[in-house]
Parts: sequence; structure tokens; C-alpha cells
Amino acid sequence: MRSFVRGFLAMLAVLCAAAAAQAQTRPQVTSLGPDYPKSEIFIGNSFFYFNNGMPSHVSLLEKAADPEHKQDYRATMVTIGGSGLDWHDVESYFRPGAIGSYSFDEHNDIVFNSSGKLFDAAVMMDCSQCPIHPKLKAVFTDYAKKDIEIVRAHGATPILFMSWAYADRPEMTAELAEAYTTAGNANNALVIPAGLAFARAREKQPELNLHAPDKRHPSLAGTYLAACTVFAALTGRSPVGNSYLAGIDPPTARFLQQVAWDTVQDYYGK
Repeated sequence: MRSFVRGFLAMLAVLCAAAAAQAQTRPQVTSLGPDYPKSEIFIGNSFFYFNNGMPSHVSLLEKAADPEHKQDYRATMVTIGGSGLDWHDVESYFRPGAIGSYSFDEHNDIVFNSSGKLFDAAVMMDCSQCPIHPKLKAVFTDYAKKDIEIVRAHGATPILFMSWAYADRPEMTAELAEAYTTAGNANNALVIPAGLAFARAREKQPELNLHAPDKRHPSLAGTYLAACTVFAALTGRSPVGNSYLAGIDPPTARFLQQVAWDTVQDYYGK
């Protein structure tokens, strides 16, 4: 009986957390329009670089969706383990002839990229607790504004990436959603609702592990879910049916694709 009660309470906590995750400020920016970015710089921390880098999975989803123009898609990752936005010198990331000035194609040949505009967009995330930490949330607000202004000054589109809750702290979902959405609205920037996608997947399929053993970083399934959510938010296109599955079994990958699409549609009110 005790084990049944504990199991019931655990399931109730998950359901309550999922429901609470939907109660947040509504985003004002809900689309990047038809001319969506094809080259992005991802600025963040280990949440981005786990599992061979979430940005690489985003590019592979984009290329699979548009194979005739796959050479046009490129993602660059600048990460510092454990970092918040205040650790990054975003201005330096746009200096000419440096980050993103060349890349490697599928044949491992060097491709020199346009020096005029290295990135169409910058996707930025704070540390996993910073936007909601009592001593750091003001820093998040200040640096989100500062870095968004820097990105715009260089002709790129600034985007905020809403991170996910720890596996053992599901209440973080709603708190992070509120913090990122508020910051996005204050700076007229799109927010990618990855954290809400994690909560939705956990509600629908709690046995699927989206976290690494440390309960913070993403498993491969978590990285793939985040990448599908980024793809859907940036392009306005559904990842459902995309041929790139990241080595995940097809039923699970399709589930994650659908969760990402449903989350983006719900968050943007479409």
C-alpha cells in the first residue's frame, strides 16, 4: 500500500508540474517570419554541447528538411561549461575573420563563409538556474537586454532559449518559462520553449529519460527533443516526419518530433 501511495503521489506531482508549466506570460513574438535564419550561433553552456552539440542536430534537421539547399545551413556553438550570459563576451563573437569565418562541409573540405554577415541569428541561454536564482535573476535580465542589443547591432536576430527543469525539480519549468518569456517580451525577441517541451514529454511518456544521470544535462533523447523544438521555432515548420532521427529508434524520435511541434504551436498560440 505504501509503495502504491508513493507512486500515486509521484505521478500527481508530475501532472501538477506539467499543468503549472502552462500558466505563464504569453509571448509577444511568435514567429521569425518566412525568411527564417539559415546560419546560427548558439551561445551558452554544457546544455548545448552535450551529445555532440545540440546545434549540430539542428543543422541536420534543417538539411534533411531542405536537401536541395543543405549547403546553406550552418550552426556554430560557443559554450563555456556552467556559464551564464554574463560569462560571454558576445561582442567579440562577431569580430570579423574569427568565429564562423570558415566551416567544413560534408566532405570535410573547408568553406570560407561570407565576412559581411557570419550569422543570421544568435540563440542564447543563461545557466540552468540563473534566470530564477534570487542572486542571479537580475543579472540575467540585464545581460539578456545587453546581449540582444549587441546581436541586433551586428545585423543578426537575437533569440532566447528557454532551458528545462532538472529531473528532480520539475517546478523549475514554470519558473524558467516565466523568466524567459518576460525577458523575450521586454526585448521583442523570440523565445524557444524547450523547457516546456521537456515537461510535455515527461507528462505524456514519463518512462522516457530525457536527462543524463546527473539529472540536469540532456540524454540523447533530450538533446534531440530540444533540437526539434529549435527547428520548429526557427522555421515555423513541423519536424514531424523529418528523416533525421539522431540514431534514436523511429517510434521514440517521432514522439519527440510531435511533442516539439505541439509545444511550439501551443506556446505561440497557433
